[in-house]
Amino acid sequence: MKQSSSLIPPKASLMTRLSNVMLKVSFWACAVLFLLIAAVPLDSMTQMCVSVGVIAFVYTASSEALQHSKKKDLLRIIVIIVGTLLSIRYLIWRGLYTLDADDILSLIAMWLVFAAEVYSGVIHLLGCLVNALPLNRPALSLDGYTEEEIPTVDLLVPTYNESEELLEVTLRAALILDYPKAKLKIHLLDDGGTDQKINQSDQVAGKEALQRRQNLQALCLKLGTYYHTREKNEHAKAGNINSALENMDGELIVILDADHVPTTDFLSRTVPWMIKDEMVFLVQTPHFMANPDPVERNYFSSFTRMPSENDMFYGIIQKGLDFWSSSFFCGSAAVLRRKYLDMVGGIAGDSITEDAETALELHAKGYKSVYVEQPMISGLATETFASFIQQRIRWAQGMAQILILKKPFLNRGLTWYQKCGYMSSILFWFFPFARLIFLLSPLGYLLFGLELIKASLIEILAYTVPHIIISFRLSNFLYGNARWPLVSELYEILQSAFIFRALLTVFRNPRQPSFIVTPKGESLSETYVSSLSGIFYWLLIILSAGNIGAIYHFIESPLTREVTLMVFIWNTFNLILCLGLMKVLIEKKQLRNNSRLPAYDDVDIYDENGKCWKGNLVDLSVDGAKITLNFDQTLSETVSLLGYSNALQKSVSLSCNIMYQNIDSGEVRVKFVALSDKDKDKIIAYTLCDSSRWENFHKRRTRRISYLYGVTHVISVSVKPIFLHILMKLKQRT
Repeated sequence: MKQSSSLIPPKASLMTRLSNVMLKVSFWACAVLFLLIAAVPLDSMTQMCVSVGVIAFVYTASSEALQHSKKKDLLRIIVIIVGTLLSIRYLIWRGLYTLDADDILSLIAMWLVFAAEVYSGVIHLLGCLVNALPLNRPALSLDGYTEEEIPTVDLLVPTYNESEELLEVTLRAALILDYPKAKLKIHLLDDGGTDQKINQSDQVAGKEALQRRQNLQALCLKLGTYYHTREKNEHAKAGNINSALENMDGELIVILDADHVPTTDFLSRTVPWMIKDEMVFLVQTPHFMANPDPVERNYFSSFTRMPSENDMFYGIIQKGLDFWSSSFFCGSAAVLRRKYLDMVGGIAGDSITEDAETALELHAKGYKSVYVEQPMISGLATETFASFIQQRIRWAQGMAQILILKKPFLNRGLTWYQKCGYMSSILFWFFPFARLIFLLSPLGYLLFGLELIKASLIEILAYTVPHIIISFRLSNFLYGNARWPLVSELYEILQSAFIFRALLTVFRNPRQPSFIVTPKGESLSETYVSSLSGIFYWLLIILSAGNIGAIYHFIESPLTREVTLMVFIWNTFNLILCLGLMKVLIEKKQLRNNSRLPAYDDVDIYDENGKCWKGNLVDLSVDGAKITLNFDQTLSETVSLLGYSNALQKSVSLSCNIMYQNIDSGEVRVKFVALSDKDKDKIIAYTLCDSSRWENFHKRRTRRISYLYGVTHVISVSVKPIFLHILMKLKQRT
């Protein structure tokens, strides 16, 4: 497509370019000075004194920065610089003085551990850079803009195999968005009802695809939305979107996954950034998950009190990337400018993470992205561990494809800091290589006598231990509100073996991986052990064997007891984590289709005779609610709930059936009943379209805990799961 001159970013002025050069020179000069200081040789005792001083300073300064100090930004930078200086000293020491062995196998083991440490160090340094100064953007709205100034929007909901009921909720929510109706069109993009699907050789599946197309066409006709399908299923989600774009002419494009329900203020809070700056190609918002993932549900049972896995990325990292003009498209919950999409041929399709790839292409052309932290989309997390792994494999493979096929580190269109931002996000997904080495390398010493590091105990205490302490402190300082201690390690161990194998396929053939739709809305009719548990059983066996080997070493080799003790502690730490993870692999029974989230609204309950009781919501979902009510007589089977809907800016009355009531406790559980399409709209608006609900819930669980609390919490659930596995396996056999 030929570019018009209006779409070409203006060249920077001479002064701007000179300023950028000076900034680059200053940055690299500081980096060289930093490395020179880090490389100053010190004896072990002096290094230990320096390490103790640095740790004390970092803990004091970071604590002060977390107390809302007026100088918190300055303290934040100082803490990061001083803390990373100690870690860099450790890596330099490791590379220069600890990689010498008497036998080739020990040398290989040494270099593998060192390579894992270098990788972890690079990720840590990139993370510190990216998240040094997270950007908190002000809230904007469409108030004050005339309808003529407001751009036209095409809202796209791509779907493949999602249910009609789930799609109807998303479409109805989109229809009540607070936006001029003449400027908004809603489109359903059905890739499950294509001609290819209908005419496939499997006649039963073909009839199902035809029925799906007819049902969704009828749904769109009833709601007043547009239905699209295509001839062939090519290039997955990206191909589906690009095919539909040919039949649209909106200035802005909004993409929502099939299960992503928007709040009414989604467009009014995002579109102003597009109006404000013509160079903005993307406004991204968080993906708020309205149900727990398998780790949150099975392991911690802490969905309402612990930050979710998404909170770290959407609550911190994306804001850090935004400061460096590097926040990227996440596939949904975003607004894109159509004319810039056309410049790069639509949504990119060379990788299976088409979202990040598209953002990379447009960042490289000089266009801008904006990240608005306000949670205004509620979606569904994967329900089973198998689906969770399938989703993570796709993300990891897609990022590896971008690295190999797009080479962002060599892209001349990106600034150095944008390259750092993209490389930080991409290289993170190579964690299985390092994590597996950290898990298995202690066994090399404990079972086979391989030397892992050539250093004395005093050197380990002077260099290694301070590096570990300072790394944990910096991580907790940067991410503590959104990631509890050891949770990252738990998630990584769970994924490592599966993603490791998947990444190898990308390295063999970067174009081999194909887009696989992540299952959503699954129902677990019974509790069972995940089919993916086998590899973790073997891991527990060999880690336990390692500890037995440690006892043997300790008794038979008195001269190496200090080293044996250190490696034994390392292996025991791994064993405790893996024991606890067995609980994740027990898929808990879950019959409720929609998780209920905490709610605190004042409500009135009216019975069939018009009598009213005052109450308060306890939890809420699109299906129903739990209420505390002060009542002294049995309620009628059917009641009405009257509450104020922030989404609709008015009170709404919802018909309900009583499912449970207890006069003594004051607890009442109701199920919402939709007697008409208007009732459905009111239920969806009241339960899912109020962004203040998601914001309050998000703030409630993003809280910092001490490292000691995190460790004791993990240890407390690390014994019982293995016995549950044994019992369930025995039960299955009988």
